[in-house]
Amino acid sequence: MPDRLRIIGVEETVVVPAVLEAYQRAGSPRIPARGFGDSPIARNLREVGEQRLAHMDDQGIDVAVLSLSSPGVQDLPEADAITVAREANDQLAEIVASRPDRFQAFAAIPTQSPAAAAAELERAVRELGFPGAMLYGRTGDKLADHPDNDEVYATAQRLGVPLHFHPQMPVQPVIDAYYSGIGPIGTPLAGAAIGWYYDLGVQYLRMIFSGVFDRFPDLQVIAGHWGEVVLFYLDHTGFFAQAGGLQRPLADYFTQNFWVAGSGTNSPRYLRWTAEVMGTDRMLYSTDYPFTYGSRPGGFPYVDTSKGAARSFLEDAPFTDEQKADIAHRNWERLTARAETLSPVRATRECPPHGDDSRPPNL
Repeated sequence: MPDRLRIIGVEETVVVPAVLEAYQRAGSPRIPARGFGDSPIARNLREVGEQRLAHMDDQGIDVAVLSLSSPGVQDLPEADAITVAREANDQLAEIVASRPDRFQAFAAIPTQSPAAAAAELERAVRELGFPGAMLYGRTGDKLADHPDNDEVYATAQRLGVPLHFHPQMPVQPVIDAYYSGIGPIGTPLAGAAIGWYYDLGVQYLRMIFSGVFDRFPDLQVIAGHWGEVVLFYLDHTGFFAQAGGLQRPLADYFTQNFWVAGSGTNSPRYLRWTAEVMGTDRMLYSTDYPFTYGSRPGGFPYVDTSKGAARSFLEDAPFTDEQKADIAHRNWERLTARAETLSPVRATRECPPHGDDSRPPNL
């Protein structure tokens, strides 16, 4: 490439003190993925200073869009979630303010309360300068397509900011039915091995078939993990679009309402397939730090972004320089251009220039 790619990672995870304290009060599982303990993952989740910046440099990532580790505040009691989301967003804003050239952040949203969720999204965008929010699919027994979420979807559409969705563990009956009785591997299979992605992918389909994107046609959703499985079945699932009463072909909802990132799974096959289905102008980049950092069990090559792998994976991709720049940073900048006009915080930050592409957002 003639110029060094500026890479923005849009799924880079943290656990801030307000959330860790809330997890402790709520009796949440004391696991590394929630920031508990002294394992490398737990330490890296809590660290937002020089070590994180050094790891970003090692990966080859220029900017990290920070978000809370799954499930954010969405499994806390409602009253606690509202307070903790606000405190967490204030703490995320402080991290961003410490290095605005390296950090951005997705807002935490208390989806237990539709009114509070919409209000906090508005505050996070307009007052804190956040470019959008991270949601975690289900809230209690309410899936992403539940009508209670319409208020936050309407707010996101009005503000013109994206909602990034991240999976969480399936409900217990699903875990019991599909992932029990097979020993210790059951829990990983229910989670980050594969169960997460089916759980959220089905929720995406429910959002489409229940009319979320017909009611909010400009709502923009970011799907990680190469589209959470369903992207690879569109040619088949699309056969049922008419039976589901869709106003458009199923694939159109993905190419008009979704953006897809790989979440640190450096698979050339997934990359090529996503580009073929979505087009490189609907692709973003992410590393899923710290869950993909420095971990290569048995030499497994696809889920490790350290030692420059995050950068080389994109630089070596079979795309033109323009397409690589789109995936690396320009698509994100187009997608979040509206948010920059809403917040004086973002307007006054001294960040690197946004590249030389003046095309409007592809929404």
